[in-house]
Amino acid sequence: MANTLPMTLRFYQRLSVVMVPLAPALIKRRLKQGKEDPARIGERRGMSRDVRPHGPLVWIHGASVGEVLAAAGLIEKLRALNIRILLTSGTVTSAAIVAKRFPADIIHQYVPYDSPRYVARFLDHWRPSLALFIESDLWPNLILSSAARRLPMVLINGRMSHRSFPRWRRVTATISALLGRFDVCLAQSDVDAERFSALGSRNVVTTGNLKLDVPAPPADAAKLERLMSVTRGRPIIVAASTHPGEEELLLAAHRALAGFFPSLLSVIVPRHAHRGEAIARTISASGLQVRLRSREELPTAATDIYLADTMGELGLFYRLAPIVFMGGSLVEHGGQNPIEAIKLGASIVHGPHVFNFTDVYEALDDAGGARRADTQEALVKQLGQLLADPVARESSVAASERVVEQLGGALDRTLAALEPYLLQLRLEMGAANA
Repeated sequence: MANTLPMTLRFYQRLSVVMVPLAPALIKRRLKQGKEDPARIGERRGMSRDVRPHGPLVWIHGASVGEVLAAAGLIEKLRALNIRILLTSGTVTSAAIVAKRFPADIIHQYVPYDSPRYVARFLDHWRPSLALFIESDLWPNLILSSAARRLPMVLINGRMSHRSFPRWRRVTATISALLGRFDVCLAQSDVDAERFSALGSRNVVTTGNLKLDVPAPPADAAKLERLMSVTRGRPIIVAASTHPGEEELLLAAHRALAGFFPSLLSVIVPRHAHRGEAIARTISASGLQVRLRSREELPTAATDIYLADTMGELGLFYRLAPIVFMGGSLVEHGGQNPIEAIKLGASIVHGPHVFNFTDVYEALDDAGGARRADTQEALVKQLGQLLADPVARESSVAASERVVEQLGGALDRTLAALEPYLLQLRLEMGAANA
């Protein structure tokens, strides 16, 4: 197989072998940055303390939190078939979410660094029966080594962004050699399907976006009641999954809106919780009163901004506020997934940069289920209208719920596409138990 690979991948393989001696330095730096779990660093080298369970094992891989959560419904369906799951991801935050939100029998491992030696250790230990890669986290050695072992691989919830597509077009032979190793590519949209086909996917099916079928995130009832009791009577806006450059715009919007709604409370939930202290300094410097959830503080009557710099609590704040601004959309990040907030009854406002979820936001905007704000002034106007008009809020929520229902069904279509593989696994399970 190596002889048929394009030069770029042959060079990558050689380089990833040569780089292994530098792994300790890389790991040390990432540990210092808080990007690795010191207790589980062996997993990055393909080693594990966990034992492979008996019988068929489905390996599901996603880059980080969003991809892992997108697979939640699928994992639930596979568990109902008594199929064991190995779930890999690459971030500390995703590992924390798995520990908090997923059943205890789901085996989570950090994906190994993409060196042939580490990948071989990982595959030797786990011997997966089927590999499902979520969206677009395509590590060459992981894919090529799995294919060499004749491991069936399916790309699920496949996404090829408008940014990535032209970059891959410049190295079509490289991406084609990787995508061609997948038996099937299950794409989120017809546009994604066309892009995957153009880049060399052999068998592409449009199944829809699994993120539209994710269940609403949970919330601790006691914590929710406590938050509601200390904020009762106040108008509340939640800014969810904010990115650098957005907080300053949101603070300016809060100032403008507080002139009309004096008791307004804005809750900012940064996408990366470790930015909390820096954001708090920015808020204090602007003259607004801030309280930090990471310090176990609750908002008081004097609090302007409640900074929810903790992990896994969006379900709590979506239930608290009737209006949610979706972050990552005022800057060129591409927007965050609005579906969870919609399922918990929030009116959605977003900025212009939503290319990560183009189809979803277009459908929401067209139906009146979400409001787009291209400028600072528009942001204030859209939030202000929703704060002032409960009927408008109810109308937008109803419209967004209809859109989500219409666009849903990706989970069922994904399961249908996977049925031949799942049937084979069930036959293997029956033979093993006979």
